[in-house]
Amino acid sequence: MTVLSIIRDCLDALLHPSARYDALMRARHRAFMAPRLLGSLAAFAAFPVYLAMRGAPSAIEVAAFAWLIAPIMLSWFLSRTGRYEGAHVLSSLALAGLIMAVAVTTGGIESFAAVWLIVVPLEAALSASRRVAAFASLLALSCGGMLILVSQLGWLPVAEPSAAERGVLMAFGVASATLYAAGLAFGAESLARTSVALLSREEERYRLLARNMSDVISRHQRNGAVQFISPAAETMLGMQVAQLLGHGLFDRVHVADRPAYLTALSDAARGEVRSVEFRLRREPVSERGQVDFIWVEMRCRPLDQDRARDVTCEAEVVAVMRDVTDRKLFEQALDQARSAAEAADAAKTRFLATMSHELRTPLNAIIGFSEMIAQEQSLMLGAAQRKEYAQLINDSGQHLLSVVNGILDMSKMESGTFEIASEPFAPRASLLHCCNLLALKARENGIDLITDAPQDLPVMTGDPRAFKQIVLNLVANAIKFTERGGQVCVSAAVSGSQLTLRISDTGVGIAPDDLKRIGAPFFQAGTTYQRRHEGTGLGLSIVKSLVALHLGELTVQSRLGEGTAVTVNLPLVYTQPQVKPAERKIATLTPAVRQDIQDQAHDQSQEQPALVKKSA
Repeated sequence: MTVLSIIRDCLDALLHPSARYDALMRARHRAFMAPRLLGSLAAFAAFPVYLAMRGAPSAIEVAAFAWLIAPIMLSWFLSRTGRYEGAHVLSSLALAGLIMAVAVTTGGIESFAAVWLIVVPLEAALSASRRVAAFASLLALSCGGMLILVSQLGWLPVAEPSAAERGVLMAFGVASATLYAAGLAFGAESLARTSVALLSREEERYRLLARNMSDVISRHQRNGAVQFISPAAETMLGMQVAQLLGHGLFDRVHVADRPAYLTALSDAARGEVRSVEFRLRREPVSERGQVDFIWVEMRCRPLDQDRARDVTCEAEVVAVMRDVTDRKLFEQALDQARSAAEAADAAKTRFLATMSHELRTPLNAIIGFSEMIAQEQSLMLGAAQRKEYAQLINDSGQHLLSVVNGILDMSKMESGTFEIASEPFAPRASLLHCCNLLALKARENGIDLITDAPQDLPVMTGDPRAFKQIVLNLVANAIKFTERGGQVCVSAAVSGSQLTLRISDTGVGIAPDDLKRIGAPFFQAGTTYQRRHEGTGLGLSIVKSLVALHLGELTVQSRLGEGTAVTVNLPLVYTQPQVKPAERKIATLTPAVRQDIQDQAHDQSQEQPALVKKSA
């Protein structure tokens, strides 16, 4: 342990508690007490030597030595109260009083002690207070003026030292004042070095925080220009900090979000605390250079509340930005889930309403006509009527069975338990069979059903029952929503390794908004024709699921009032998928401008040799 460390520990023990936790204030208190305590102790040590050499001291000499002990009291005052500026004021008064006492007895303004008046404001400069420095300067000037006044009025003692003594005293005064001023200069330099070291350490601490924080800290002018931005921006935006200074950050804000961005900064510059969310463009990370935007939350506040008092100073804003892309994606997913839940609830309501009608109608017929057959003796029913009622009961039961089977099939497909029974079959025969089954319904509705099935269609591998269900549902829908006098065209062709089925009609068509939801379970498009046609809304949904299970593609094109065209692409050879079918995107539903369906059907009918037409 060195002598300096021992002295530092002793000084730290004397510090006031208010100065122990501030490094700069602790250094100032040390710089104030150390020279004064050492000077007073040196005066105590030199006083006996001075007495031995000088002999009996005069009253002025005793007062001067007593005054040199006064710094001990000043150090005690600072140690007890912690009032740094007050201690400097008392020190200036004590030093000025000592100078005045010596100068008055040694020649007034011409005394060697008058030079020390320059030291008074220099010593006060260590207080780092303008008030203390101004007070010390006025005090020194007042003391100098009083010495001049006393000299002019002749109130000084008559005894004057000789020229030789005056020269020696003057030399002593200048040398001592210079040495004391040098000590003050070294003390000021030490305090400045300590201040710079503390400032550098503090800057390094904040720089470390700014460098390791994931949030971006920035400093803006009122117009949004960036004056400082932390290195975390490089990780967030993938570019150098220098490119974000000025208006570099503003140029990366999404065009639609720039007004909100500037408004938040402007409001914060006026003293308000603002929070805003906007999109920032990242550097493209892919080779194709796709534009990537992230969502950022920025909280901004004025840099200094007192700055508003200075009208000439431009207001500045400090902002903290955080990447909230994951939260925004979660919110969007939550909104989509909410919309899906609302749509499911609406679908459930429609399903209950539709099923109550679809099930009640055949059940009423079954119950009513069965009761009439049970009471045939009282009703005097003939054989023809009993046969007719039995046929109506059978038809109602078949319709009820088809509704229940559709619901069961849809449930199996949604749960993933529907299995494809793959086997070779002839698609042309299945297609003609389905069209023959629906030919009577088409004639009853006054619709031309045109079937174009080339004889050279190859044998395909798949589920023949599912293939028939696809054709029956699509053709039945086309017939259902086509007005009397319209036309339904069914065609099949081979394109590469796929079989392409196309069912087009000249019916009512589908609105673009409804087209986006076509294929959803229990969804029935439109409001103008929804009440005119029965159905559960499961037909196209079952078709979509069956096509997906066959690894095919379904495309629906339609325009309201012009008709609809459904295209189904199925592989000629079905292979078991390695992933779940639900994970593939197999349906493309796009509202597109269609050409005249009748002209297309007419052109296709002339190109294919095998054409079957069933009309009314």
